[in-house]
Amino acid sequence: MRGFRHWQWHLDEMYVKLNGEMVYLWRAVDHEGEILESYVTKTRDKKAALTFMKKALKRHGSPEAITTDGLRSHGAAMNELGNRDKQEIGRWANNRVENSHLPFRRRERAMLRFGQMRSLQKFASVHANFHNYFALERHLVDRQTYKERRSAAVAEWRSLAS
Repeated sequence: MRGFRHWQWHLDEMYVKLNGEMVYLWRAVDHEGEILESYVTKTRDKKAALTFMKKALKRHGSPEAITTDGLRSHGAAMNELGNRDKQEIGRWANNRVENSHLPFRRRERAMLRFGQMRSLQKFASVHANFHNYFALERHLVDRQTYKERRSAAVAEWRSLAS
């Protein structure tokens, strides 16, 4: 994927309740909607954004463009990394990552919130991997192909779980 011409990331942070106090879950999503990275912090400042971006860049390489919301922490971290020219900010440009929060919120409600920072971080990273694996983009393929891919994913899941 690093050779893909239009490799683009969408970065965002969301509030998550942890024992009654709000913490931040930073997320990076690629242009296809796959969750690349998840990182939990207590703050929403430049240091947290910088740590998250360094982690994502080290693991996934450098994208062509990085779309963010208007949070100043993103811009300050980008300045320090030297990626400010790759940053794109737009009113609805970051909908890709905003929509990726929805399955996480649904699962969070089912689990009745979280108790520890470590368990939240572990859940966020594992949830991202499974969501990427089972989100097969039904609208892009025909029914037969979708059913084959879904069956393969479920079979592999069953073999891993047993």
